[in-house]
Amino acid sequence: MPEYISYLPHINAILNTTSAVFLLSGYRFIRRGQVMAHRNCQLSALTASTLFLTSYLTYHYFHGTTRFAGQGIVRPIYFVILITHTILAVVIVPLIFVTLYRAVRQDFVRHRRIARWTLPLWLYVSITGVIVYLMLYQLYPSQ
Repeated sequence: MPEYISYLPHINAILNTTSAVFLLSGYRFIRRGQVMAHRNCQLSALTASTLFLTSYLTYHYFHGTTRFAGQGIVRPIYFVILITHTILAVVIVPLIFVTLYRAVRQDFVRHRRIARWTLPLWLYVSITGVIVYLMLYQLYPSQ
């Protein structure tokens, strides 16, 4: 296994955090009417999420599954977070592309309509990705 693989979960958490920060910043910019800043933030969030997905798939290709070591009440909490995160991570991909497509086509009425769903779901996936990382690698690491 390549030496850099052990660093990927940490990089993934940074990329998820970066994506969430860009998403929130982009939302703030569009609420202030700063369209170009909004556009740049959303494209940066997409870039961070794409890099995350590449890194995540690389890690799991080489490393496989990491077992959650937590016990007691934290275990079902972790799995609820993980399951909702995983399901919404699959759901969010087409939503992101449809939202982006509508923006590129300058169909802003329909863009806004779907972005109201895309933003909170994408934020949830980014933030819960960091929570899963913290629980899996920092709070309850495997021995």
